[in-house]
This record gives sequence, C-alpha cells and structure tokens, in this order.
Amino acid sequence: MEAFTEFMLDWGYWGLLLSAFVAGSIFPMSSEAVMLGLLALGLHPVGCVLAASVGNTLGGMTCYWIGTLGKTEWITRLGIRQEQLDKAGRFLGGRGAWMAFFSFLPTIGEAIAVVLGLMRSNRTITLVAMLLGKAARYTVIALIFFYLK
Repeated sequence: MEAFTEFMLDWGYWGLLLSAFVAGSIFPMSSEAVMLGLLALGLHPVGCVLAASVGNTLGGMTCYWIGTLGKTEWITRLGIRQEQLDKAGRFLGGRGAWMAFFSFLPTIGEAIAVVLGLMRSNRTITLVAMLLGKAARYTVIALIFFYLK
C-alpha cells in the first residue's frame, strides 16, 4: 500500500488525468477510485475535478473518433457490444450532440460517444456537453467525499 501511495503522490494530477483518460476510453478502469485516493491524500479538490474531467473527456472523444471511422465490426472488436450500440442509439434518438452530456453513464457512456461519432454529431457541441457531464459527475463525487469525511 505504501508503494501505491507514493505513486499517487508522485504522479498526482497527471496520474489522475491519465487514469481518467483510460477510464473514459474503451478500457475499464476506475478513475473515481484514483480521484478519491488523491483527495484522501490531501490534493486540492478543484485540481482533482479538473484533471479527471479533462482526462475523461479526452478518453470519451477518443471513443467519438472511433465512431467516426464508421466500422461497426471494429467497434465491437474493441469491446463495445452491438447491444450497447443499439441501446445508445435508441437513447440518443436523434437528440444530437448535447446528449454527450450523458457519456459519463456506466456501461453505456462509451457507446454514446461512439454512436455520436457514427452520427457525425457536431464535434464542438459534443466536446462541450461531454466535458460538462463528466465535470458534473466528478464534482458530485468530490462533494460526497467531503460530506462523508
């Protein structure tokens, strides 16, 4: 545990940004746990929320980019099931790029980003909506941490 604590302190916000990027892409990882660990170690909550939000948004935009390639068979090989894509497509239902706000949702979030890429939704609106949703999630997590502390 001491080695993990040292790693967290050494990498700090950059480590959180990296873990959030990985978690926001198609690879499973808990950036929330990393953020909670850093908050427990005393890092500033605003810095943690910013690093996690930016990293997770960049990971989500990677999923968007994968969607723009338009090859469903590639997407399913990357671990996103066809059922998830179908569910995300129904959820989006022509609502457009602002639905990227909900890309923070577990299990369907990556599929939402991929489907938005497949739909060629407005890139700027997708980016802004995704950042707002992910920032809201990390803010709530930080607030709960300090409330329960």
